[in-house]
Amino acid sequence: MGLSQSKHCGGDIWLALKDLWPLPGSTTRVSVLILASLYLLQVYRRSQRTTRIRGPQSPSWVFGFARTVLDSNLTTNLYERWATEYGPVYKVPLALGESRVILWDPKAIAHFFARDTWLYNQTPFNKIAVRITIGRGILWADGESHKRQRKALNPAFSAAAIRSLTSVFLDAAHKATTAWDAEIGANQGTHSAVIDAQQWMNHISLDSVGIAVLSHDFGALDGNDSDVAHVLNAFGSSPNASHNLVILAQNFPSILKLPWPRTQFAKKLSLIVGKICHEMLSRTRKENETGGAEQGDKSCLGLLLKAERSGESTGLTHQEVLDEARVILLAGFETTSASMTWALIELARNPDMQTKLREECLDFGATPSYDDLTNKLPYLDAVVHEVLRLHTSVKEIPRSAMEDDVIPLSEPMRTADGTYTDSVCIPKGTEVVIPFAALNCSVSMWGPDAKEFKPSRWLEEDKDPRGAREALHGYRHLMTFGDGARMCLGRLFALTEFKAVLFVLVRNFVFEMADGPGVQIVENFGTIPRMRVVGSAEAGSVPLRVRRYEV
Repeated sequence: MGLSQSKHCGGDIWLALKDLWPLPGSTTRVSVLILASLYLLQVYRRSQRTTRIRGPQSPSWVFGFARTVLDSNLTTNLYERWATEYGPVYKVPLALGESRVILWDPKAIAHFFARDTWLYNQTPFNKIAVRITIGRGILWADGESHKRQRKALNPAFSAAAIRSLTSVFLDAAHKATTAWDAEIGANQGTHSAVIDAQQWMNHISLDSVGIAVLSHDFGALDGNDSDVAHVLNAFGSSPNASHNLVILAQNFPSILKLPWPRTQFAKKLSLIVGKICHEMLSRTRKENETGGAEQGDKSCLGLLLKAERSGESTGLTHQEVLDEARVILLAGFETTSASMTWALIELARNPDMQTKLREECLDFGATPSYDDLTNKLPYLDAVVHEVLRLHTSVKEIPRSAMEDDVIPLSEPMRTADGTYTDSVCIPKGTEVVIPFAALNCSVSMWGPDAKEFKPSRWLEEDKDPRGAREALHGYRHLMTFGDGARMCLGRLFALTEFKAVLFVLVRNFVFEMADGPGVQIVENFGTIPRMRVVGSAEAGSVPLRVRRYEV
């Protein structure tokens, strides 16, 4: 019946039939006949309202394209090819006869984001996965709960709050500089050193997010080995569940409640964050009793705890504060470290661009403030945004339609019936996907060089005259941070840290690919894909050669 069966309706009918079945004789048969007729009529009417959209033929009823769409290295090009072939809204067959609807049309995408958390909620699989991993925080919540949590979190991510944290990001980058200098000094014969870029960006990100979010220094850049570092690294670099298990869990989400390794990591992370929060509360109470300043209030967690103590009805509960801290810690660590690693890879691959960026940063001279990083370093801004465009950390977002919906289109689209429509009707329960990474690299929106690393596209003199990408909403027409009610709350945090770290590192070092300029880097299968060199089984390891920049 179109895109998916009306499971809620079928369940109601089944319960009614079970209640009526004990009735004797003809009464039962008549009742069953009436209910079955009503059900079939409802199914027919729903199928008439559901637009029969096109899509690729399923290669297998058992798996469909479920394995394919899990591989981010394949889907970036595949999604656009399917959009060209089947239209800007199409369906992709998944496992066991299920399917998902992909939105490529800008007007359809804007409609989706305008209704996110209300009409479109987390899928059952994501709902359970997020709750188990990071609790019932803002990434888990929908509707009023999401709105309340986001309102409570907003002050911790305002421009004023991030402005005060800029020095934290710069300090972390300078610590890495000192450590790299020591490694280079130990290799007197080569005047260079091979560093694991991903691991060092993890160290920078962990120390930065620890101080900025929890007012706690994990000391990763000082060589300290902490439990939280092991847990956070495990999310990205430990062996993930097999593709088949993930596919099975998407159809039967309760499987996620079994004691998988990732569940154990999540429990350990919860205990660690809880302990840090309790230590901060104790420290704050002592400072209040002695009349000292509340040092923790400058961190995100400090602001959340202060809001909790205010007792406002719109604030967060203590458990929600802990859950939000886990969300921010995991998201802030994983996504930013991956983006900074990609920046170093792209600069190593493009020495002319690296030189241009270094010259801008050296010419600037002074240590940049938050406002300087935001407004006064245009090529740094261009490089950062090009990395975010080409290497999106979150590849796509799936949502489940909570009610029937009519999705408008920018222009008429041909359906599976051969007719044309300017809107698409989908039934309740349909899984709808926005393919962030594919949209960011779309040739139709970003031009024929969309797959290339080209920072100049962000500068005034090189803007796309067609304005095709202007049709996309979101931060600077990128899908990287999403849009609507769920637009990434930490985008200023991420951008400021990214720019501050890159500013310091590129002023001091020259970066080259350790295994030669032609080495291929791909992303492994995972929640936040990490990089690995082709041929290497170890995810999250990217060797770069660094040498001190000499004037």
